[in-house]
Amino acid sequence: MLNRRQFLQTATATATLAALGFSSEALAQQGLKMGATAPFSFDELKKQAETMARSAYTAPPSPSPEILNQIDYDAHGKIRFKTDLALWANGPGEFPVTFFHMGRFFQKPVRMHVVENGQAREIIYDTEYFDMPADSPARKLPDNTGFAGFRFQEPRSGRLDWKKNDWVAFLGASYFRAIGELYQYGLSARGLAVDVAVHGRNEEFPDFTHVYFETPQPGSDTVTVYALLDGPSVAGAYKFVMKRAAAVIMDIDSALYLRSDIQRLGLAPLTSMYWYSEKAKTTAVDWRPEIHDSDGLAMWTGTGERIWRPLNNPPRIITSAFTDENPRGFGLLQRDRNFDHYLDGVYYDRRPSLWIEPQGTWGKGAIQLVEIPTDDEIHDNIVAMWVPAEPARAGQAINLRYRMYWSAEEPYPTPLARVVATRFGNGGQAGTIRPKGVRKFMVEFIGEPLTRLPSGVIPKPVLSASRGEFSNILTEAVPNNVSGHWRTQFDLTVTGTEPVEMRCYLRNENEVLSETWLYQYHPAF
Repeated sequence: MLNRRQFLQTATATATLAALGFSSEALAQQGLKMGATAPFSFDELKKQAETMARSAYTAPPSPSPEILNQIDYDAHGKIRFKTDLALWANGPGEFPVTFFHMGRFFQKPVRMHVVENGQAREIIYDTEYFDMPADSPARKLPDNTGFAGFRFQEPRSGRLDWKKNDWVAFLGASYFRAIGELYQYGLSARGLAVDVAVHGRNEEFPDFTHVYFETPQPGSDTVTVYALLDGPSVAGAYKFVMKRAAAVIMDIDSALYLRSDIQRLGLAPLTSMYWYSEKAKTTAVDWRPEIHDSDGLAMWTGTGERIWRPLNNPPRIITSAFTDENPRGFGLLQRDRNFDHYLDGVYYDRRPSLWIEPQGTWGKGAIQLVEIPTDDEIHDNIVAMWVPAEPARAGQAINLRYRMYWSAEEPYPTPLARVVATRFGNGGQAGTIRPKGVRKFMVEFIGEPLTRLPSGVIPKPVLSASRGEFSNILTEAVPNNVSGHWRTQFDLTVTGTEPVEMRCYLRNENEVLSETWLYQYHPAF
């Protein structure tokens, strides 16, 4: 005889419940406690955010902080959502949703809702949704404490076990991330960055406080999620349409309403980690050759220039601004895919690249890169974002749309040769006394335009620097029998400790052969 759970999973039960008037949304919630229905639309969510921005900010209450503080890293890791109770575990959507528990590091509740036919119902938190030790502090939390975040599991009909594999996760403030084509998490994105690395001001971290899951059509490879954002300086509404393809593709539609002036408003912000790479050889601080989630910032400007800026772990917080108008795209990429360059079981060679493709007109502004010193891989120390030229003032409304590609490579690869390595060391000539204050740089390019060079033709490097002098300039084919692989090397002589901005690309007569290499060199570091 079937037990109740088995019965509810049979076609007979589905037909029976439907005949009794149960909607598909209700059928999907077996085992989850649901609140009352309320009308919902994205337009109404935007109106709610706009209304909130006219009032002073009120932080969401943290339920029982004395209990949440007991749920440390170890305790939190022992609390796992029961996948049998996942939203849409039995359909109609292909991608079940599981939830993160609150804890010491996630003390602001996120209210989760399911939307169907223009009506939303809250998923009411219950400790019974989670497997946890009998003595877990979480068992002392009050009813409907709330969740910390959520994740979408792999498709129920896919080759992977959906109960053990997920492909997108939202957790903490407005942070979210997805896997790429290589099935590995890495860098993160967030809804908004407020006053990152602004002297005299603390960075603000607005929160997604309410999340709404649109009930999908059976068999759909996309999911739609809405989120309400709230923070001391801003309120906003977001719509995420996320597609699980070879890469993860997200279309984001956002509406922001400013409560107060913001000195540095970062839109479409990306957050990553860069500790060290092959670029600079310092005294070994770790056994692995390289450690980074991303190794460079790629930019496709409004005028069509393709730029590669290798990342730094700088001696102090550095913000670089790349002025543009209506950029075609930018992203933090992991170009080095050679496992032997990392030798690590956490698979830095598989970390996704993340590309932002603006939708509509973004106007004038700058892609800003913030690099923060770090001495460990546990710290995210890289931020890339779009900062509008127009000052962010209280009462202002901003609407922004863009597409995100979580992939192995950028979605629109340049036809030009790409930068594949940056290295530097002592300047001067081997076998001689090396001069002080001189550094030798080696930049490698590879790509189809370099395979078309006539025999005997050497591409010309076009070099410039904000200060200092170049010498010992040499360009040659890399002797590894790989067609189209060239490197240019040069010495830079510079005094003082201020950063030097350098620029290089390859050309043959009037033909540009490569993307532009930009680099910020710190002479005293």
